[in-house]
Amino acid sequence: MFDIGFSELLVIAVVALVVLGPERLPKAARFAGLWVRRARNQWDSVKQELERELHAEEIKRQFDDVKTSMRDTESQLRASGEAVRREAEQMRQDVAQHGDGIAAAAADDEPVMTGPAPGSPASVAQHVVAPEEAEPPRDAMAPPGIDGSAPRADPPAALPPSTDTAPLTPMPTPPNQEAPR
Repeated sequence: MFDIGFSELLVIAVVALVVLGPERLPKAARFAGLWVRRARNQWDSVKQELERELHAEEIKRQFDDVKTSMRDTESQLRASGEAVRREAEQMRQDVAQHGDGIAAAAADDEPVMTGPAPGSPASVAQHVVAPEEAEPPRDAMAPPGIDGSAPRADPPAALPPSTDTAPLTPMPTPPNQEAPR
């Protein structure tokens, strides 16, 4: 902004020392520093206010752009909806005019499909399994075969016949515990 170098500052300091004298120079320097700080603070405040206003205007402009794009989209949707309505009305009129001939020809050739179209959400909803028929939830962390959700890849090997011929007897329970049920 101002092109003041070190040599110019040195000349100003020498002139101030001669004019003001050594007693008043510190007070004058403090006073000048105070006014320079105030001027800088005022300049920073003005600059921040301008930046805020510019940012607010940018946001308003973006908001207006979004509003106009939404209006355009709305008008396009209304136009396409109106076109679909016109096509549906035209189809109704065609069916009303030629419906008897189409129904008779369809009855002769192949059966007429009733109900929702295959693959539509309504068709899929008809084939949903009822909760009582649904499979029980499976534990994804359990290995196969433990929770009964999937068979083991290889069945366990048959145990060799036991050489112990003694019958199995239940173990006695300690007196302080109850027998398992």
